[in-house]
Amino acid sequence: MAESNDLDKLVYSFVVDDVLKGLFIYVPPGYVACVYDLGRGVLKKVLTPGLHLKIPFWQKAKLFNVQTLEYSISRQFNPEHANALGDIPIAAVTQDGKRVGVEGTILLRLDIHQVPSIWQTVGEDFVAKIVRPAIRSRIRMVFSRFDYANIIGSHRDSVEMELKNELERIFYPRGIYVENVLLSEISQIHQP
Repeated sequence: MAESNDLDKLVYSFVVDDVLKGLFIYVPPGYVACVYDLGRGVLKKVLTPGLHLKIPFWQKAKLFNVQTLEYSISRQFNPEHANALGDIPIAAVTQDGKRVGVEGTILLRLDIHQVPSIWQTVGEDFVAKIVRPAIRSRIRMVFSRFDYANIIGSHRDSVEMELKNELERIFYPRGIYVENVLLSEISQIHQP
């Protein structure tokens, strides 16, 4: 008799956990969900905040944050987390040959309508594959166009605007908006 109760509990647990929970997708505010269907691949329709139905075992849902994301470039960043949103200070060389360490914040946001394409073509680790390498490259390129004195002085806003434009050129076609580029610290690196 006890074995029958254990079996009933196991079956009940399976039904509740795998079938009923697999039937619904809850999308919280600030997120969207994309659905992968075993027969059709990543569906083009994006699920907005709310409760949605899906086919258990046949469809898998993935949540994506579409709020403004803060990509911090600072000494506090832990580089062991490859998919974390941020980076260590970026070394660059100015037009007048000065080596600098760049810290700041870049505000990004995913385009809701392009999230399925991002998931399909790039994957979940788009930060490590696209965002981090592009930011490193564009910071180095833009800083090479300005003298050190201008970067820390009167042309800082020009550097931020040029950097924003360069990042938009790369990110926008991929479904990532650049909302702002805010440089916080530019420190000269003294060579031995």
